[in-house]
Amino acid sequence: MASKKGEKEEREECEEEAEEEDWEDWVWWTNPLEELSDMVDAFEKQGLKGKTVLDVGTDCVKPLYLALKYEPQKIIGITLDKPPFAGNIAEDSRLLTETEIHFYTCDFLDDIKLAKIRNKVIGEDKFDIILISKTLHHLRTGKCIAGKRGSKHEPSKHKQHREDEKCCIYEFKEAEIFERFFKYGEKVIVYEYFDPNEKDNDKVRGKGGYFTMKEWRRILEHLSKNYKVELFKPIGCHLTKKELERAKEKLRQVDCICFCIEEK
Repeated sequence: MASKKGEKEEREECEEEAEEEDWEDWVWWTNPLEELSDMVDAFEKQGLKGKTVLDVGTDCVKPLYLALKYEPQKIIGITLDKPPFAGNIAEDSRLLTETEIHFYTCDFLDDIKLAKIRNKVIGEDKFDIILISKTLHHLRTGKCIAGKRGSKHEPSKHKQHREDEKCCIYEFKEAEIFERFFKYGEKVIVYEYFDPNEKDNDKVRGKGGYFTMKEWRRILEHLSKNYKVELFKPIGCHLTKKELERAKEKLRQVDCICFCIEEK
C-alpha cells in the first residue's frame, strides 16, 4: 500500500509540474496578444503591407500576427533573450505567409552587430518601420537615478551592478535614443506599459525600470518639439502643444501608451 501511495503522490507532483510548464508557455502567447489590441490602430493607420519591420525587443509572437494580418515584406526581430519557440515560428511561418520572419540575438545599442543584420536582410536601406513594444524603458544609457526615486541605493558603493530591483536604474536620454531610431528606420511605432510602482521582471541591471510620469512628460515634450507625433493611446491626436497638455493629463488615468513618430 505504501508503494502505491508513493506512486500516486509522485504522479500528482508530475501533473502539477506539467500544468505549471504549460501555463508558462501559454503566458508567452497571451500577453503579446493582449498588447496587440492596444496597438492595432497604429498598424491600421501606418499600413505594413510590403514594408520592412524591425521589431526591437521582440516577443516573437507579434511578428507572426503582423505577418498573417498585414503582410509586410520582412520582419526582423532582435532581442537579448529569445524564447525557445522562436526558431519554430520563423520556420513554420513559411507555410502560412509570404512574409519573411527572422530572429536574431542582438542589443539595439550594438551598432556593429545591428548594422550586420540590417545589411544581411535589407542592404544599407533603412527599415520602413521600427516597432518597439514594452522595450523603450530598457534603453536607458545615462547615469544612475535610483536615488532620485527615493531608493537608498548609492551607485558609488556598488562596484558591480546586481540584476535585481534594488540596484541601479539608469537615466533615459530621449534625444539620444530617438535620434538613434531614425538612423535605422523611417518611422517608429512605440507601445509602452508603465507602472513605476510595479516590479519590472525584465530589468537587467540599470537597463530597465518603468517610466515615471515625470519621465513621460519629458519624453512627450521632446518628441512634440522635434518630430511628427501621432498619438493613438491614451487619446487619438496629432501631438501639438495644445494636445500635449491633454495627453499628459490623460496619462494619469491609464497604464499604457501607443504612438507613431517620424522626422519633420
